[in-house]
Amino acid sequence: MEPIIIVLIILVVLVFIALIKTIQVIPQASAAIVERFGRYTRTLNAGLNIVVPFIDSIRNRIDLREQVVPFPPQPVITQDNLVVNIDTVIYYQVTDARAATYEVASYIQAIEQLTVTTLRNIIGGMDLERTLTSREEINAALRGVLDEATGKWGIRVNRVELKAIEPPTSIQDSMEKQMRADRDKRAAILTAEGIRQSQILTAEGEKQSAILRAEGEARAAALRAEGEAQAIRTVFESIHAGDADQKLLAYQYLQMLPKIAEGDANKLWIVPSEIGDALKGLSGAMGNFGPMGGNSGGGGTERLEKPAVTD
Repeated sequence: MEPIIIVLIILVVLVFIALIKTIQVIPQASAAIVERFGRYTRTLNAGLNIVVPFIDSIRNRIDLREQVVPFPPQPVITQDNLVVNIDTVIYYQVTDARAATYEVASYIQAIEQLTVTTLRNIIGGMDLERTLTSREEINAALRGVLDEATGKWGIRVNRVELKAIEPPTSIQDSMEKQMRADRDKRAAILTAEGIRQSQILTAEGEKQSAILRAEGEARAAALRAEGEAQAIRTVFESIHAGDADQKLLAYQYLQMLPKIAEGDANKLWIVPSEIGDALKGLSGAMGNFGPMGGNSGGGGTERLEKPAVTD
């Protein structure tokens, strides 16, 4: 009985192993290559698949999702004989699992080597300045070459990015000094422009202030002159309305003499001759002013000198 039990156990194990090999579950966004006696038979897609056990075998399982592969820095010589290190990142996707398995031994290594050679060809036709400022152009050219070459491998290159472009240390120092000088130059220009604009605004303000001050002074002078003219007209009209005679005018002039005499600088007075005629009628009351009488002709003036003050 024991040998029969052992045989039954072996058969159960073989059946279990056969079932495991017969039923193949492929995850979503994946594919599997099936070979029969070493020859490609078919490609298993996502889901439950049945294969012939011990005859069919799974050669390769391939992820169909988009993959991101960073490549290490590669030294590249520019057109002006400068060595720059360039880091690249490739975004690719397997579109044909059979071609990716049988058309190339290792598509990752093939893509890396193709990227390096293509990048050297592209950068070799550019100088350093253009290399640093033409990333989009380099990315587009590199992607075009890679997509065309990898199409027969069942690979589609979606994007190519230059992660870093590192020129030599000496060139970096020179570029940093140049950028610092450019920044200092722009700062000096902006400062000079600010000072110039400030001076212009200050001058414009002073000009406007002077103009407004002059206009104010002119208006004030005009108003003062107009007020004085109005006062003179009022006095003149009052005098003519009152029909003042020569005696009244002489009396008014005599009242103004103390004010005229104020101050040590008043050495000489100009007296109209008509006042002298008027003073003749007041000669009795004003005996001290005898030298003022005399000229009775029309028009002209007489001079009165202020007596010197002695100690």
